[in-house]
Amino acid sequence: MMSSVKCYSPYISPFDPCPPKLKKCYSTPPNLYIPFQPMHSEQFSTAREALYHGTLWTCLYDPYNPKRTGDEN
Repeated sequence: MMSSVKCYSPYISPFDPCPPKLKKCYSTPPNLYIPFQPMHSEQFSTAREALYHGTLWTCLYDPYNPKRTGDEN
């Protein structure tokens, strides 16, 4: 299965005054990996729960958890 977190190595300039970040990561939404909406997809049980999660279907929900741990070299 595809991971929703993608990472890459940015270009590091020899003239950059800041310490380089060797690896940068970002999150991709789950709808990129579903080419079409399957029939009879599971839905959240209440409208309040669907509004809280931002989508009606559970397969399209992605809990975005930003990593704020400082410098991750």
